[in-house]
Amino acid sequence: MKKIEILAICTHEGILQTINRLINNNEAWNSTCAASIDEARKICDNSEFDLILIGSGLSAAEEQELESVLAAHKNIPVVKHYGGGSGLLFGEIHHALSNR
Repeated sequence: MKKIEILAICTHEGILQTINRLINNNEAWNSTCAASIDEARKICDNSEFDLILIGSGLSAAEEQELESVLAAHKNIPVVKHYGGGSGLLFGEIHHALSNR
């Protein structure tokens, strides 16, 4: 079974590590992390993703750039997750994947 590939972008290292751990705890998902928009661009140039997850720390302009350049160009759903626990994170991911 092919795993769902998720790119998680967050500038707060501790939060990014938590998101990465939670995503990778699901056997059907695989998380790749980026701590900046530049790092996310480089990763996307070399990899394909099923979903982009935006965490805290990016400016509104950076979030918009990710959505328009990375996500819309490749028709990848974008989830904005700013906290609320693992249940909310999982629900947001499942919802976005079911609507693609």
